[in-house]
Amino acid sequence: MAGTEGSPVVIVGAGVAGLSCARALAEGGRRALVLDRAHGVGGRCATRALEGQPVDYGAVFLHGRDPAFLAALDAVPATRLDWPADVHGSGPPCQPEAFSPGEVRRAFAEGVNAFPRHLAEGLELRLQRKVVGLVPGDGTVALRLDDGSFLETEIAVLALAAEQADELLATVLPAPPAVAAARALLATASSHCALALLAAYGPAAPRPPWHVSYPETSRIVQLVSHESSKRPGSPLLVLTYQAHPAWSRQHLDDPDWPRHVLDEAARLLGPWAADPRTAHPHRWRWARTDLAAELARPLLLALPGGARLGVAGDRFAPGGGIEAAWRSGRALAGRILAGEGA
Repeated sequence: MAGTEGSPVVIVGAGVAGLSCARALAEGGRRALVLDRAHGVGGRCATRALEGQPVDYGAVFLHGRDPAFLAALDAVPATRLDWPADVHGSGPPCQPEAFSPGEVRRAFAEGVNAFPRHLAEGLELRLQRKVVGLVPGDGTVALRLDDGSFLETEIAVLALAAEQADELLATVLPAPPAVAAARALLATASSHCALALLAAYGPAAPRPPWHVSYPETSRIVQLVSHESSKRPGSPLLVLTYQAHPAWSRQHLDDPDWPRHVLDEAARLLGPWAADPRTAHPHRWRWARTDLAAELARPLLLALPGGARLGVAGDRFAPGGGIEAAWRSGRALAGRILAGEGA
């Protein structure tokens, strides 16, 4: 194992919580290294191209009211949209507070992934690196990667879904009291899963007159995002369907779930919706946190031997969602920079 002199804070997870933590540490003069098992950054701020058009399929828009968070969104070098402006249906939104008075809603024509990509600029990243274990040492914690290598640091941060963070904390053996308490806290609630289906239709498909629909009569589809409305002039109609959490959990491993979603889309929108010319399914096993499990601030644990271990994510700041993830990452960076727990 390499020595830790001048070692960076190692952050596991390149979603918004991990990136905002790394960005705040860098602004405070502390080196940070971000690891993620994925090919790119952003986590649930996910955008992909479907027939050449950007399509959001995790968070389809961002929202918040914290002036610092809104300023961070305004700093993104992308085409900013006050979206959604036209909302259809009275079904339950994924996050009801998104439409509460005083809440600001934002999207980007280039996709919501423009935000985490902006946060990641200039940071030290290592993608396609999966951390599978934690080994505390004398003043250090070693992160074990799936290729058998180790990375030592004095401070590690888990910016992951609660279930993923707990899986790594379970590898700290024997578990010190701080880790056991953290695991008990994480176990008090679980993340919602979500099935998302991206669908592109030909030029003849009718264009919905709304930006987002929350069907009140469906037990399958919670949200339909009219993605083409973010990109005027697109020759295609592109929609993102997201299923209700309960239905998603029941069908997470059902290979036929996309067909069920399209059949429901036909019932809601018309027969044409059952037959997209291109479709791409995605399973979010940990889509978002149950707001009933919200905590006031991120965790910063002192390990035997003197190393520190932080835990951040959308559960560790008020409100949930991307804004909470961003706030928790920055709050944890502030505690690290202040030397808390050292």
